[in-house]
Amino acid sequence: MRNNTLFEQLSGGWWTLPCGGLNLISDVAGVTVGHATMLDGTARTGVTAIRPHAGNLFTNKVEAGVAVLNGFGKSVGLVQLEELGQLETPILLSNTFAMPVCTTTLIKRAIDENLKIGRGLPTVNAVALECNDGQLNDIQAFHVTEELARVALDTTDVEFALGSIGAGTGMKSFGYAGGIGSASRLVEIGDDRFTLGALVLSNYGAQSEFRFCGKKLSANSDHTQSPDKGSIIIVLATDAPLDARQLKRVAKRSGAALGRTGSYLGNGSGDIAVAFSTSGPLGTRLDETLLDGLFLAAVEATEEAILSAMWHGVSRKGYDGLVLPSLYEKLQKRGDLT
Repeated sequence: MRNNTLFEQLSGGWWTLPCGGLNLISDVAGVTVGHATMLDGTARTGVTAIRPHAGNLFTNKVEAGVAVLNGFGKSVGLVQLEELGQLETPILLSNTFAMPVCTTTLIKRAIDENLKIGRGLPTVNAVALECNDGQLNDIQAFHVTEELARVALDTTDVEFALGSIGAGTGMKSFGYAGGIGSASRLVEIGDDRFTLGALVLSNYGAQSEFRFCGKKLSANSDHTQSPDKGSIIIVLATDAPLDARQLKRVAKRSGAALGRTGSYLGNGSGDIAVAFSTSGPLGTRLDETLLDGLFLAAVEATEEAILSAMWHGVSRKGYDGLVLPSLYEKLQKRGDLT
């Protein structure tokens, strides 16, 4: 990862809540993330896997909620997730045309672990979420394979890279290189401390509207106005004891982070948030009056995750010659936040 000193200087004092030890979604105990990246030929793409825990998710489901902030997207598995409020596979992130491959990989993995799925047991609801990386990646070439998706699933860990890697390899945010970002927040509720982590696949935003911790880049005025489109996937994890309905409420709050970065959730932007809890079997849940801290955590962690995706984004030439600039390199050269 890049040195975060400048990032910390630029963002100092903007956020309220403390972050976890790694400042990653994996600060929520049990959560791990893995990447598989493809950069051969016309490929600028990959897969990112998120595992809520290391066990068998089909038999040990986790409570989950989904908020479709703007439905311009082709993600898989959201209908049953919305209806039943449970996540029963890991989450795979990739490009739009890779959704069939990612879904098949998750189904096969679940069958390997539960041989009676579809033969005596119910079928499995795979969750695969996407953004379109077609500006840099030749998306029509269908570069993502089951093997690539399996690599992402098999290499998850508590520490993982950010930026233009895995599913984020060919993504763009506010006209800069985007991709995978993550952050976490600690929330005190009574005598308890809970962790909420965010991971984003960031591929949205009009450059002229971009805000870095509330400040607009003066350099943005050098660029032609472009629409707010592209999409973002937001995954929130927490160890707080929340049910599916409450998790949906938390997921909705991530939309406020998009506004803080300068997005108005344009017509062509698919903006989807999924939140899950690792707290274990359904039991006592937090009272609604105690959720404000988690709502704030969802906003702060999501906003920082988006900025971290851009901070670690790498300037890369696309399959047809397009080059996305790196926000990190621009800020190093100009230092012109106004």
